[in-house]
Amino acid sequence: MFIAVYEFEIKDGCEDRFRKAWLQVTKSIYQHCGSFGSRLHYSDKPNVLVGYAQWPSREQWEKDNRLTDELYEVARKEMAECLVQSKTVYKLDVSDDYLQTTLAAQH
Repeated sequence: MFIAVYEFEIKDGCEDRFRKAWLQVTKSIYQHCGSFGSRLHYSDKPNVLVGYAQWPSREQWEKDNRLTDELYEVARKEMAECLVQSKTVYKLDVSDDYLQTTLAAQH
């Protein structure tokens, strides 16, 4: 499993536009490129969001997936217009995994 962590610095007043565009881009990548999807997080820095994308492998993430979907293209442009900057902060290969989807029983 492979994880990419992104940092997005958003222009003032553009957070809602960015988040809507990010969701459309993420859906397109999930549907057409073989990712497991992504999560977007607020950070403790103003106007900075952090994205976490999960992939079956680094090779799948690096694959040249040329998306021609019109919704994707429009959303990518919208994301770019909302950004001050973005960067891939980490490229992570999973070493150990104990992330659960349900809570443990509480006694």
